[in-house]
Amino acid sequence: MHILISGSTGLVGSALVERLSLTGHDVVRLVRGPAPDALPAVPWQPSEGRLARDALDGIDAIVHLAGAGIASKRWTHTQKSRILDSRVDGTTLLARAAAEASTPPVVFVSGSAIGFYGDRGDEQLDESSGRGEGFAAEVSVAWEQATGVLDNSPTRVAHLRTGIVLSTRGGALAEQLPFFRLGIGGRVGSGLQWLSWITLEDEVSAIIWALEHPVSGPVNLTAPTPVTNAEFAKTLGRVLHRPVLIPTPRLALWARLGRELTANLLESSAHVAPGVLVSSGFSFAQPELEPALRALLT
Repeated sequence: MHILISGSTGLVGSALVERLSLTGHDVVRLVRGPAPDALPAVPWQPSEGRLARDALDGIDAIVHLAGAGIASKRWTHTQKSRILDSRVDGTTLLARAAAEASTPPVVFVSGSAIGFYGDRGDEQLDESSGRGEGFAAEVSVAWEQATGVLDNSPTRVAHLRTGIVLSTRGGALAEQLPFFRLGIGGRVGSGLQWLSWITLEDEVSAIIWALEHPVSGPVNLTAPTPVTNAEFAKTLGRVLHRPVLIPTPRLALWARLGRELTANLLESSAHVAPGVLVSSGFSFAQPELEPALRALLT
């Protein structure tokens, strides 16, 4: 397939480009600046609504992952607008281009997040569960609605509600590792909140599965065994042979991230099941947390 990818230099995007290229697919990057390598690239400026009319010529599939980092900065009013606009503007532009293409792409796989479900305590959630409350839910809802122009088109649309992606290359695990290796890592808050995770390897495999199999609508990209935050901390400490004795100080998190971001992303609870992936026959390489962490860290 000829696959157009936005967000291709991020944690997930770069791993996806590497896997697709190795398996014989033709990858085209969607870029806002200079292309990072010799792969074909198409320029765009989503905030300005700029995308060449012929950008989708010959494109069979789109994987849209671009968006401002949701945890890269404190959630000021300006940053929250940037997070929301970067997702809605880009998705709207690409979806409209797909709908208007002379030969529409077969599939449009678009990013989303389990933030859709909000803070739900111990409630068990799958793709049929309703939206939650809070800014993360607001962003995810708007992100998914931005593909609405494709609802009655021949292009199949899947929304990837991704959980916490585990990788040593970046993301939440990479940020925590220095503290746990020093023996000062621990649970966040009560530790009772559910953490729905997936390895980077399985994240990439699930995206390719969504490209190649007839799944549509919301698709939870999470391992089938979510754990509580306290369980995650204990397991990580055990794998690293380090003590996990005290919780991460809330004041330190507030100082670094702000109260709203801390509450929404670190202290909220989402017990999410990958219903669509499992029912469609997807097989996880790393379905259990401890073996997954050992494979990553030892």
